[in-house]
Amino acid sequence: MHSMASGKPLKLIILFTIPLLIGNVFQQLYSFMDALFVGRFIGVNALASVGATGSLTFLVIGFAQGTSSGLAIPTAQAFGARDMKGGKRSFAASIWISLVLTLIITVLAVLGTMPLLRIMQTPASIINGSAAFVRVIFLGFGAAMAFNMLSNQIRALGDSRTPLIFLIIACIVNIALDFLFILHLHMGVAGAGWATVTAQVFSSICCVWYIYRHIPELQVRRKDMHIDMKEITLQLKLGLPMGFQMSIIAIGAVIIQVMLNTLGTTAVAAYTAAGRIDQLATMPASSFGVTMATYCAQNLGARQFGRIRKGIKQTLWLNCSISAVLGALIILFGKPLVNIFIGPNQPAVTNLAQTYFHFNSSMYWFLAILFTVRYALQGLGQTMVPTLAGIFELIMRIVTGLGLVPLLGFMGASMANPLAWIGSVSVLIASYVRTMKKLKQREADALGQGTPQ
Repeated sequence: MHSMASGKPLKLIILFTIPLLIGNVFQQLYSFMDALFVGRFIGVNALASVGATGSLTFLVIGFAQGTSSGLAIPTAQAFGARDMKGGKRSFAASIWISLVLTLIITVLAVLGTMPLLRIMQTPASIINGSAAFVRVIFLGFGAAMAFNMLSNQIRALGDSRTPLIFLIIACIVNIALDFLFILHLHMGVAGAGWATVTAQVFSSICCVWYIYRHIPELQVRRKDMHIDMKEITLQLKLGLPMGFQMSIIAIGAVIIQVMLNTLGTTAVAAYTAAGRIDQLATMPASSFGVTMATYCAQNLGARQFGRIRKGIKQTLWLNCSISAVLGALIILFGKPLVNIFIGPNQPAVTNLAQTYFHFNSSMYWFLAILFTVRYALQGLGQTMVPTLAGIFELIMRIVTGLGLVPLLGFMGASMANPLAWIGSVSVLIASYVRTMKKLKQREADALGQGTPQ
């Protein structure tokens, strides 16, 4: 395992982020490859069927991702403080919480699939395909929860390479199963769902095997698995707000999807294809953000306040610069990228997707600020302000969906993300400034007491 509480901050952050970025790209390739196979080998309607479920999937899977990230923060803080018993208690509590949440969410999501799709005004031509795909994803929610929880616990100890290896292998499995389920067994859009779920099960098993072979810090025994309500309460205070924050953002995405569905299948397909490219292009920004959560948590546990400030500032500059360059490239080469999904004979879809890129890709640098600051605050144990920022994202998406989509059509839908980012950062920035001042004061106090920085 690797400590991020000593050494050059930016070098450590970059080295941690690179495997995390590659891993996140491969994780996104699950949905990327599903969309590619569905769009090219089944058709545009099938692609729209998958795309129409994107916000619903994000609502549920995003909760798993956010919650599991929050559950890993106490583990990272314990590791930074060299509290190995505390780390095991944290991991055990995470397992119990994940099991209970999996049971509750799986039942609710599967039962609510068709009612939610109807509420979202999913077009009649694609609603059955959408239901077939998303039900499979919801049935496999446990696999997504398990992998996110286990991989985040491994990363909390400074190891971002091992989850990368398992993701690469799982992505290969996913592609192979797409070939099998869609092309040979003719399972349709449901086949894409089963390929993704099976790959997540495989990657979860790999994580369990690795922990019990190589990470004694996370090797919990029966005596470690007793239910400690104090530890569980601490975990829930960090995990649930981050999970709800992702869900709040997803609710806004659902609203946009509802309004988008009223624009027809072509608009849904364009938003789906552009969104898949968008997800890959914003991976560096989100990866640096996730790194900041681990970096800040470990250094907070080690009481290295000056390192926290320095790491955040350096990451902000680097993240914004990379995101600005990627945004420009997407705008320039957006059309051929979209054609990967739908072929060259869908000019209406391609043109709408380019409109999406003009609004979204030009603001990637702003999204980089959002990710860096939000995850840094969460790594420092703050939950209220990031959750409030998520609420502001929701408000902006509601305003965009109900106000701009009826007025401007697809252009209005394309403005939803940038406006939501602006709303969120407007909340985060004040807390960021206050936090940096407090860290500076704590650094001065620590130096005055002779504590090494």
